[in-house]
Amino acid sequence: MEHHQVAVYLGALAAGALVGWAAPGAGPGLEHAINPVLAVLLYVTFLQVPAVDLLRSLRAGRFLTAALVVNFVVVPLVVAGMFPFLPADQAVRLGVLLVLLAPCVDYVIVFSGLAGGSSQRLLAATPLLLLAQMILLPLFLFLFMGSGLADVVEAGPFLEAFVILIVVPLALAWFTQGWAGRRPAGQKFADAMGTTMVPLMAATLLTVVASQVPKLGDSLSDVAKVVPFYVLFLAVMAFAGLAVARVFRLDAPDGRAVVFTGATRNSLVVLPLALALPDSLAVAAVVVVTQTLVEVIGMVAYVRTIPRLLPAPGAPARADRR
Repeated sequence: MEHHQVAVYLGALAAGALVGWAAPGAGPGLEHAINPVLAVLLYVTFLQVPAVDLLRSLRAGRFLTAALVVNFVVVPLVVAGMFPFLPADQAVRLGVLLVLLAPCVDYVIVFSGLAGGSSQRLLAATPLLLLAQMILLPLFLFLFMGSGLADVVEAGPFLEAFVILIVVPLALAWFTQGWAGRRPAGQKFADAMGTTMVPLMAATLLTVVASQVPKLGDSLSDVAKVVPFYVLFLAVMAFAGLAVARVFRLDAPDGRAVVFTGATRNSLVVLPLALALPDSLAVAAVVVVTQTLVEVIGMVAYVRTIPRLLPAPGAPARADRR
């Protein structure tokens, strides 16, 4: 499954769309399953990197600065360039802003690793990236849309996401690592959990898509209009991320990780924010999920092209498919 994981993820997206279309009544129940499934996925992700490596990565000041610059300086400028051309519908615009202005803290680690990026340093950066977007997202919304809609983003859902998706999985992962270091049973458990990464990612994508497809209704044409903007964003951020990596003189693994963190967005974590919006803005949630569909397909291209655009010195320009 690891060797064919991109195909597995695309299959999960297709299966989620089919489930959402065939059983629309299951949507509300599946929405409640998103955070638990995502929390387990992040627990397994954190489990793959020893705590000592995470702590060591926090001292990589140049990498962390590059990650912050690409996400909170470059990305807002790119979004600002696209904003005047977005559909006029406020709910659609709000959905695009919510998802594009929030950097990913989950499956970016998987895709960056497939391309030979520094997964450990991205893992170490996830709490910082989540805290930064908690603080800056309301400010960005105010700048783009004014005070009337900026106050729809509250700190509560982000704090809940930080505890459920970062603090608890990370603490459990460190506890499991300690258990594995002392007991053979712990090592066996950790090894077994490591084999669940791909199925958990597939389950998360399927759950998210299946929960949102029933909401499309008459909004399909409005949602389809944002797809070209998501494609354009991925294309622009590939080269913008490369430029940031070169400015900060990062090596190939760190540079690839910066490219991926700039391009991948936090759709799974901001989705609860979109789901909590008033009914008049309900289409924003579907706009957020649409970005996930485009992004996962875009990651197929990224995994193949970014190692060629940023090759390791003296090594073939190809993805590291560990």
